[in-house]
Amino acid sequence: MPGLLLGDEAPNFEADTTYGRIRFHDFLGDSWGILFSHPRDFTPVCTTELGRAAKLAPEFSKRNVKMIALSIDSVQDHLAWCKDINAYNGNEPTEKLPFPIIADANRELSVQLGMLDPDERDKDGLPLTARVVFIFGPDKKLKLSVLYPATTGRNFDEILRVVDSLQLTAYKKVATPVDWKPDTSVMVIPSLPDDEAKKLFPAGIFTKELPSGKKYLRYTPHPK
Repeated sequence: MPGLLLGDEAPNFEADTTYGRIRFHDFLGDSWGILFSHPRDFTPVCTTELGRAAKLAPEFSKRNVKMIALSIDSVQDHLAWCKDINAYNGNEPTEKLPFPIIADANRELSVQLGMLDPDERDKDGLPLTARVVFIFGPDKKLKLSVLYPATTGRNFDEILRVVDSLQLTAYKKVATPVDWKPDTSVMVIPSLPDDEAKKLFPAGIFTKELPSGKKYLRYTPHPK
């Protein structure tokens, strides 16, 4: 099945959305982007996910990230569904969310991007879209891909966390360790010589040495 691998450039597809017709690269512009798919409109898990995404939209915007969703239903269905999502969030049941939803009723885009879940099918026996998360950089290349089955809802706080990691490591010679959170210690990449590390991180780095003889350099961006 076609799909995207890390480092692949996003296809510059055209699609109808709740915000009108878009061309994907034009939509992204020079921003980061998140494309996330949903099995079906009006389903309860999808409603909770889009509700959470809508609440977090200001946080993604602060990070220069544009969000766009996809579901295998029509624009008109999407607009009606937006009312439910806004009402679920306790807001006025309007037809717009802070981001567009792509209509993919014929599943062409879902197939192209490798989004279909073979184990979850509609009443006609056709596969539904899985819960895919694609994060693209400003260069339009895929930086992260997460694939959830249709039965498992996503954690959008985690998606926000990985955006922070991706953006930090894109511009700094560091990597984020297990359970990392913003403003906590990061790992200096092993390929960086110690003398260069000291120049890049003048506030200081600390070393953890292990029985193997390996050592790990850590840097705290904002020491308490």
